[in-house]
Amino acid sequence: MILAEGTLGSEYIIKGIAVDDEELKSFLFTLGCYSGEKIVIVSRLKKSLVVSIKDARYNIDNELAKCIRI
Repeated sequence: MILAEGTLGSEYIIKGIAVDDEELKSFLFTLGCYSGEKIVIVSRLKKSLVVSIKDARYNIDNELAKCIRI
């Protein structure tokens, strides 16, 4: 399943990041977005999601949310 299909308010475990861009992968890693980490969908906006990783919230667009496997 991908993060973009997740349910609002549910906690998931990240299983992997399916993106070829190493710079983007590295950026996500610095946010704490990597395999085994918990992620919660806090809010859905028209073209993005607000997610909670560790104790921080981030706004990620839907295309990036499709790359995060949960």
